[in-house]
Amino acid sequence: MGDEIFVGGGGQNYAAPQNLTLKYANRHGLIAGATGTGKTVTLQILAEGFSKAGVPVFLSDVKGDLSGLAKAGQESFKLHQAFSDRAAQIGFSDYSYEAYPTTFWDLFGNQGHPVRTTVAEMGPLLLARLLELSEAQEGILNIAFRLSDEQGMPLLDLKDLQALLVWVGENRQELVLRYGNVSVNSIGAIQRRLLVLENQGGNKLFGEPALDLSDIMQTAPDGRGQINILAADKLMGSPRLYATFLLWLLSELFEELPEVGDPDKPKLVFFFDEAHLLFEDAPKALVDKVEQVARLIRSKGVGVYFVTQNPDDIPEDILGQLGNRVQHALRAFTARDRKALRMAAETYRENPRFETETAIREVGVGEAVTSMLMKKGVPGIVERTLIRPPSSQLGPLEKTERDAVIAASPLAQKYNEPQDRRSAYEILKERAETAAKAAEKVESQEEEMSVAEREFSSARRYSGGRVSRSSSRSMRVHADDDFGTAMGKMVMKELSGTTGRKLVRGILGGLFKGR
Repeated sequence: MGDEIFVGGGGQNYAAPQNLTLKYANRHGLIAGATGTGKTVTLQILAEGFSKAGVPVFLSDVKGDLSGLAKAGQESFKLHQAFSDRAAQIGFSDYSYEAYPTTFWDLFGNQGHPVRTTVAEMGPLLLARLLELSEAQEGILNIAFRLSDEQGMPLLDLKDLQALLVWVGENRQELVLRYGNVSVNSIGAIQRRLLVLENQGGNKLFGEPALDLSDIMQTAPDGRGQINILAADKLMGSPRLYATFLLWLLSELFEELPEVGDPDKPKLVFFFDEAHLLFEDAPKALVDKVEQVARLIRSKGVGVYFVTQNPDDIPEDILGQLGNRVQHALRAFTARDRKALRMAAETYRENPRFETETAIREVGVGEAVTSMLMKKGVPGIVERTLIRPPSSQLGPLEKTERDAVIAASPLAQKYNEPQDRRSAYEILKERAETAAKAAEKVESQEEEMSVAEREFSSARRYSGGRVSRSSSRSMRVHADDDFGTAMGKMVMKELSGTTGRKLVRGILGGLFKGR
């Protein structure tokens, strides 16, 4: 049917075909199961179904397998016969091979278009989470963001934030009465965390051109939704960066998209693979933010699907909002595993034909217990389901095939080349250079004054003190003028020369040296 996505079902001892109703697809979902039980294939067939229904998709490719969505499957594939048999068994009569419109993204710019955001858009809460800052350090970060707004110094990339933190440290005495204590040690700790993030490649995340959300919500000319694939195999080496980026993307969607109520189909579906990384050691403020986004973003027409090994990885308040569920096998080798299995089974609407806990333990690869939202958003009875086979290629593309898709994308010209416009770093650098020039000018004038004084003193010694009355008066007037000028310049030197020179060359100069 045009308003549903076929998920699977059918066969002996299995229920009738299971479908995900598009009208309720923005009420979020869960794909769970142990490693190797078929979660990736389930994600792939759901992405195909949404695309075919004209719904754009954004997903992270943790293992590199999902790039095959851009290429049709082939009959020569070794599992072709098994796929054909499965399709016949579950009544998937129109099964065929098909490629889907795909855009590749990569934070590092190697396996897709670079995807960037600015430090300002990331915000102090998520950035503090990314840097694992203490409460005091997060407070200083908030001061830096406030000063950025007040003084018109945009924070676009990491060097902007680094420069502004140095400025905060040097002006802490003036800031303490308004914002509270600013510790040099805390600033140093933040700078070290920024250096670690930069060494991990995080500097490539921050900058311009920043990601335009409309570019991940496009449809192809044939009406199918564009599938956006974020290369996350390398990104998983920095799991906190991975989780923070995806949470930022969700937050941006929540902030920018208008309310649409309950649309006939979602405007975008977002798959968060390895979702447990989002909640590990997360402070309560962050978990509350995720809960808020999950609860309210559905009214913006966005469906969020968490993909994880165990439902227990998701906080209970968020898990309760995930209406569409595909639960692959869970293994119960320990007492903790058995408890998690029992808790997972209790979240489903019971089916009198079988024990849910037993079914979750027994389903094989490519099978699952499923529960989809029915009419009026009521959870459906849990069913044992054979997941349908994918129409696109199972497994990754060759590098040459991926490169060809990237080169043919109209977004290459927009995102591939970075930009570096005037921001906090450049503004502070200009201030430093202006102060340095002013200090040098004052010192030059002082040197000229000293030369004139020496020449006057030499003239008096040469004349043996016998200078005409008029000449003497003139010299005294001139000397008085020079003395008054000298005193003013000496004061200016103290303020603008010595202090300015120490400030500019000793501190800000060290910041910008060698950049």
